Amino acid sequence: MPDTELDNPVWSALTSGHAGIALRKENAARYPAQVAPFVAVDPADALALVQLASLVDVGETVLFVGPAPSLDSNWSVVEPLVHIAQMVCAARLPVNDGPEVIKLSAAHRADVLDLTARVYPHYFRPRTMDLGRYFGIYDGAKLAALAGERMRLHGHTELSAICTDPAYVGRGYAQRLTALLTNDLLERGVRPFLHVSHANTRAKTLYERMGYRFRADVPLLAVRRVALPD
Repeated sequence: MPDTELDNPVWSALTSGHAGIALRKENAARYPAQVAPFVAVDPADALALVQLASLVDVGETVLFVGPAPSLDSNWSVVEPLVHIAQMVCAARLPVNDGPEVIKLSAAHRADVLDLTARVYPHYFRPRTMDLGRYFGIYDGAKLAALAGERMRLHGHTELSAICTDPAYVGRGYAQRLTALLTNDLLERGVRPFLHVSHANTRAKTLYERMGYRFRADVPLLAVRRVALPD
């Protein structure tokens, strides 16, 4: 798969690896609201934004990760457009020693939602775990760190929800999870990628040090579907 499909990753995922879960109308698509807040359009279709409006409830806030069309009166901007770093990895990463890593299941969902609500609150939804595999490190009954898979494209999978309980920061748990998941994807012939805010210098520096490289700046735009006047 050419890297150019990563330029519009939500659209690429919703028309390939996640087509089965996508809500779609012609050249507009979205994840179900309980799964993820992301929407996308085919920028080549001038009518795609109108098609997208039929998929989003009035008052709902959604996010473009990738190119967004010029907004019409159906939409308002919630937060100004910013660019986030898209990073990719092509080679195996060293894995540091640490505690056991387990695959998370529906039995762990409450713990995952508790941790993400505290340290990763903007993008994780009740059914986000349906998108891929998630792995975690427990300290007794407490979920200390997790990482998982989100957007799935032909030949690429996004790593996401890489987060650590504040009480466990500095122990290398996120690095261990990221490296193990990265290596597993590469062994399966899948190229991992991830997104990180440029403002999150700590995480971005960690990924660079581990072996991820910057690929592109990707636009991130939060918009709200608004009611048209009578």
